[in-house]
Amino acid sequence: MRSSCVLLTALVALAAYYIYIPLPSSVSDPWKLMLLDATFRSAQQVSNLIHFLGLSHHLLALNFIIVSFGKKSAWSSAQVKVTDTDFDGVEVRVFEGPPKPEEPLKRSVVYIHGGGWALASAKIRYYDELCTAMAEELNAVIVSIEYRLVPKVYFPEQIHDVVRATKYFLQPEVLHKYSVDPGRVGISGDSAGGNLAAALGQQFNQDTNLKNKLKVQALIYPVLQALDFNTPSYQQNMNTPILPRYVMVKYWVDYFNGNYDFVQAMIVNNHTSLDVDEASALRARLNWTSLLPTSITKNYKPVMQTTGNSRIVQEIPQLLDARSAPLIADQEVLQHLPKTYILTCEHDVLRDDGIMYAKRLESAGVEVTLDHFEDGFHGCMIFTSWPTNFSVGIRTRNSYIKWLDQNL
Repeated sequence: MRSSCVLLTALVALAAYYIYIPLPSSVSDPWKLMLLDATFRSAQQVSNLIHFLGLSHHLLALNFIIVSFGKKSAWSSAQVKVTDTDFDGVEVRVFEGPPKPEEPLKRSVVYIHGGGWALASAKIRYYDELCTAMAEELNAVIVSIEYRLVPKVYFPEQIHDVVRATKYFLQPEVLHKYSVDPGRVGISGDSAGGNLAAALGQQFNQDTNLKNKLKVQALIYPVLQALDFNTPSYQQNMNTPILPRYVMVKYWVDYFNGNYDFVQAMIVNNHTSLDVDEASALRARLNWTSLLPTSITKNYKPVMQTTGNSRIVQEIPQLLDARSAPLIADQEVLQHLPKTYILTCEHDVLRDDGIMYAKRLESAGVEVTLDHFEDGFHGCMIFTSWPTNFSVGIRTRNSYIKWLDQNL
């Protein structure tokens, strides 16, 4: 009996040690976040073991775990019709909200899910519930794109998928089929989906053949640059769940099918050191000492190496491509972008990407709403239902939908 108690105590202590991580007191529901992070880390470790044993690529294994526990069929309710179809060969899930008698044509949002360009799905519960809520509360048509993922495809194929699906949807006959007002269509996405939405917005802005223009773009804690992994938010939140800095850098390397040997060098900005000529012209576009307010920069110092590893950007030139890093786009590209909403979270390595993009857009004359949540963490907006319901998740979702309702 005593030995059983000792064993049980030891197991509880080990579990507590595994789950507990120091978190700022200001973060929303800290113990619940620790449990969520521990669950995700466990799934990552299982997928890494599967990869080590040669059974599958670790990202395929991890995504299988994520989708297996959360996949939801296209189930319609009395208020929202949900269907799975494809737009020009790209899978999409369409959510048709209830019509308004006084408005024969509906507004619409093309939504792009997050997941590091490698994980998640438009068909998992978290995104299905988000898009259902958007469709019902906005009386809108929501098109959630099931773009192809790493490692089956790499940059820029994900961009090609979302561009192809959105162009198909914007055709007059398709908009007519779904009773959508061509003048009230927006794009949106979270995390890597926010990256793809920003890239899509910039590409459509330059497409003179596109008749129907986007009315708004709404970017939720978007990934926007891979030049500086030592912005204040990267330094402040380097070990914060659910997106530590090293994980974000690995997502970038995976997106470009690059070499993991570069990860540690990239973390200390060796890939954009002063002797890397390819990066010199782009540094001013994300100079956070001028783009961020002092309340954000605090006492953080830029990490700018004198000498680094020029081989990284020579082998992965995509790091400096504005299609992958919309924050470094030319000012002329930004000038005619639609009205923009950017949601950022304090406890997120990507916080400063969003704030800097808002500043650059404002400087280009774009109307921008920057919606910052002091207790937010990366990914929080999709966590609104039990057992992963966070107070900040509900508040961010409500604020986001409210902005769309007022501006779309």
